Amino acid sequence: MTQSAHAYAYLRPSAVLDGVDGRRLDLATSGGATPLGAAANPRFFAGFLADPAPAAAALLAVADVAAARYYQPQLRASLDPVVTANGDRLRFESFSGCCGVYARLDVLQAGLDGDDIGHGTTNVDVNNPLREALTRIGPADPLHLAVGPDALEVTTFDGPLVEKKVPLPERWLRGFAETQVTAAGFDLRAELPAAEAVRFLRSLPRGGRSSVGWVVPAGRTLRPTTRPVPGAVCLPGPERLVALQRVLRHALALRVYGPAAASGPAASAWEVVLPGMRLTLTLSPDASRGFSGEGGVLGALATGTAEQDAEFVAVLLAWEPRIEIADLAEQSGLTPERVRAALTRLGTAGQIGYDTAEAAYFHRQLPYDAGRAEAANPRLRAARALVAAGAVRLEEGGATALVTVDDHVQRVRTDEAGRVSCTCLWWAKYRGGRGPCKHALAVGIVRETEGAGA
Repeated sequence: MTQSAHAYAYLRPSAVLDGVDGRRLDLATSGGATPLGAAANPRFFAGFLADPAPAAAALLAVADVAAARYYQPQLRASLDPVVTANGDRLRFESFSGCCGVYARLDVLQAGLDGDDIGHGTTNVDVNNPLREALTRIGPADPLHLAVGPDALEVTTFDGPLVEKKVPLPERWLRGFAETQVTAAGFDLRAELPAAEAVRFLRSLPRGGRSSVGWVVPAGRTLRPTTRPVPGAVCLPGPERLVALQRVLRHALALRVYGPAAASGPAASAWEVVLPGMRLTLTLSPDASRGFSGEGGVLGALATGTAEQDAEFVAVLLAWEPRIEIADLAEQSGLTPERVRAALTRLGTAGQIGYDTAEAAYFHRQLPYDAGRAEAANPRLRAARALVAAGAVRLEEGGATALVTVDDHVQRVRTDEAGRVSCTCLWWAKYRGGRGPCKHALAVGIVRETEGAGA
């Protein structure tokens, strides 16, 4: 697994401090992007959390995921959570080290009481003393929140920086890209009231590894089932929802999201509704199967049209909390399909996320270079190599193409509905469930190139 070092530079460690007006949660920031450009230690918010205890517990849950590996758990991970200020909310995000669980805490305007919420994205320091302090936050404790230092602190600070260097696997970058594509295909499948939500989540296993399971809505609760019956939602590796245990006593409801129909293992999202907040964990289709290999972004990455459109659409983004496809299509003059492909491509650079609760994309700016996920994807690299070698031949009519690989030929077909299939072993195994194979990608590249030259 390819890795690079990612460095954080904080003015001081994050901490919970005692003050004259109550306790103060100071979250140190590092390496942020703002509307005015890059900032070493941006400030996005200062004010009170409306409900300190659930907010502290939810922040710890996001940190739990960042430090966890649910597959091969003996290996530890540590990636400081990302926070995005969208003008009307703060979003805290993290990814597990095994790339199979994505966590996001949305602190909405109703959960914040203070000055204006800024715009931008940064990492926040979560250290062990901070974690211990957050566990002691009670419901009666006023808690002031500061995300980033104020201007005076920046100009007068003369102490040494707090630096962290952590491995940043390419899988994590690809995972952030894939989750927004996966989640965009989810629907709300079930909603449980507080008591049933707590009962169901407490019944789940907390340790070990369990197989892929299913649950089906039954009145106001969820009933386990051994197979994907109509209406069922996949619960792949239920022990991976352990981070939700931290917030159960504050839960108002549980919402479950998944694809409308699935005949095999599928990703799903589990959202706990909290006072003024939402905590969501998105699970990959299997504990041993990270989001990085799902392949949902490959179609958009393989097209030159999406690359050009992405550059245009990126100019229209401004850390908006809700990005609607129809609105962007009207502003850009592009079709909704081209806007969606452009957003998918922007997602591979960490610029787009997807909020299942609002069924809308949102803008953020992760510290990744554009094109990095594309360069790191083995299937896309292999497809481009096939095109460069002249291995693709379109047959008359264009519905079928032959791809020569070494001493054998694969046949790629496209039906009238635009569905693609291939005769290769990859396609036989996954049936398109993990994105297109290298042969289908190569055919798509050739078709676009020939279409552009026509």
